[in-house]
Parts: sequence; C-alpha cells; structure tokens
Amino acid sequence: MKQIFWLSLTLIAYTYFGYVILLWLQVRLRRRPIVQRRIAPSVSIIIAARNEEANLPAKLENLRQINYPTDRLQIVIASDGSIDQTASILRQNASLVLPVILEQSNGKACALNEAVKHATGEILIFLDVRQIVDTNAVSELASCFADSSVGAVSGELLLETSSNRSSSEALGLYWKLEKIVRKLESASGSVVGVTGAIYAIRRDLYTDIPRGTILDDVYIPMQVAQARKRIVFLPTAIARDRLFVEKGKEFSRKVRTLTGNYQLIRLLPWLLSTRNPLLFRYISHKFLRLIVPLLLVLVLVFSAITSGTFYHIAFWLQIVFYTMAVIGTFSPSTRKLKPVAVASTFVMLNAAAAMAFYNFAMGRNKVWV
Repeated sequence: MKQIFWLSLTLIAYTYFGYVILLWLQVRLRRRPIVQRRIAPSVSIIIAARNEEANLPAKLENLRQINYPTDRLQIVIASDGSIDQTASILRQNASLVLPVILEQSNGKACALNEAVKHATGEILIFLDVRQIVDTNAVSELASCFADSSVGAVSGELLLETSSNRSSSEALGLYWKLEKIVRKLESASGSVVGVTGAIYAIRRDLYTDIPRGTILDDVYIPMQVAQARKRIVFLPTAIARDRLFVEKGKEFSRKVRTLTGNYQLIRLLPWLLSTRNPLLFRYISHKFLRLIVPLLLVLVLVFSAITSGTFYHIAFWLQIVFYTMAVIGTFSPSTRKLKPVAVASTFVMLNAAAAMAFYNFAMGRNKVWV
C-alpha cells in the first residue's frame, strides 16, 4: 500500500514539476537554438469557420492589418455548413479572402482539409476566428522557416484576465506552467503540440486530418515530428483571447482538449511506441496528465487505509484541500482567497480529465470548434 501511495504521489509531482525541472536541466546542458531570419516565403492563412457571423467582421479587419507582403500572402477561410451569415460575409470580402463555402457541415478537420486544397503558399498558417493576432505575427512565424530543420512553429496565446481576478490568476498559473514547458521543450528540441489559435507548418508536411479529429493542433505537429522535423515555440508570434472564468466555460474547453488527447491515442497508436520520436516528451507532457485523476484517487485512498502518523496527516490535508475546492466551486465569492482559487482550479482541471475519459469511453468525441 505504501508503495502505491508513493508511486502515485511521485508521478503527480513529476507531471507538474519534475518534468519542468528535467527540461530546465536539459536546456542548461544542451540548448538547441534555431536560425531565425527575416524572410518572406509565400504564406497561406487557413481558417475554418462555422456560424461565426458575430466574430468574423472583427477577424477580417484584423487580417487586413497584418504586416506582410500582400503578393506573398493568401487568406483562405472555409465555412463549414454555416447556417448564419458567415458564408455571405466571406463572399462580400472575396477581395481579401478566398472563400471556401461548404454546404454541409463535416467538422473542423474536414473544413481545414478543404481549405488547404486551395492553398498556394509554401507555409500554412492556421488561425481561429475568435482570437486577434498581432500585426507582425505572420512575419514572426515565417522567420523561423529560415532554419531547414524546423517543420512547424507554434505562436503564443495570451489570455486576457477579467474582473474575477483570483479565479483568473489561478487559471493563469496553469497557463504559465504550460508556457514554461513549451519554451523549455522548444529550446531543447521540439514541443509536443502547438497553440491551436496560431501555428504554422511547411506545406509539404501537411497530411489530411481524419474526419472528427478534435485536436488538429496536436495531430498535425506530431506528423511533423514523425517526419523528423522540429516543432518550435515562438512567443513573439501572438494571438490574444479572453480567459473564460464564467461558470462552465473553461471546464468545457478543458474537457474537449483532454478528450482529444484520448482520441489521438486511438487515431495514432504509434504515439505510445518507439516509432514516436518524441515518445518521452509525449508521455511526460500529455499522457501523464490524463491519468493524474486516477493517481489522485490512489493517493487519497491509500493514505486513508495506511497506518502511520504521516499518512493520516496526508489524508486530512487532502480532505482540507478538496473541501476548499468544493467551497470555491459552489461559492464563487470565496475564490477571492488564493488557496481556495488554486484548489478549485486544480480540481476542475482534473475533473475535466476524468470527464474526458468518460466521453472517450462512451464515444462522445464528436465536437466542432
């Protein structure tokens, strides 16, 4: 029982802290910089949209402001069976974008595939409708492809905070940790996955995404990794979004993301084999986070049934922690206290992982984003 307790606790600690420390040491011992130079390859911006009439005008204005040679820039936006004014708005802006109007909705993956078929650029840059990108983001991404070893580049997503400061700070802590991991992975080799709101790949490395795929931002870069090209993280290529702290929003987004990670294991079983060039990083960064809920249950159960003062203290500390999480969940005003906000956020993230497993096991992974 003690062995199970300590093994579970060690894996939890490694998932959130140990892997970061290991990457930091790797960077200290062997940093792998990339060649970054101002170049202007032909670029195709690829966007999939469904029922985005509310966000599309702002996005189009944002795209007009992009600072990149217009004769080297193509914008392709696919409307995936939209039933609002999305298709009409795209047709009205045909001078700026190449509209790909799909009458039936087959999901984001299929919409991206169709958009890419119309792309002429050497570099494909994938954006989402909701986020606003900085005017220099395209040129920043393109500069990394001066290095022939680079196959994909991830930009950075900056999340705006809201008035619910303590709650947003707790969620922000998670995102800060995620960004630290990505920066260290990039500096020492390749990142596992990219920022879905802004990333780029070489056109010749793109492979069609299977219909129904949730995480194109992991599926595509892992194919790039299998081609033995690097995936790097570039914090100067910025997309801006809001941090969802309203009830249920961030939870739903995390459930979707983690469900997508389970789905990828089914779509690409080689991810958990030696065929994966990033096997160790994939397990450390992605897979272990999926099993943390199980590990937390094991730590709680075995601290409860193991004799000894240490284990009794550990058990009651967990009870206090989970009690704070419950209080924070049902009484949002208490999240002004940082310990309550941290406990609530941690439990929310792991509850999302547990829900993701349930969704995957039940086949509930058909979502469009």
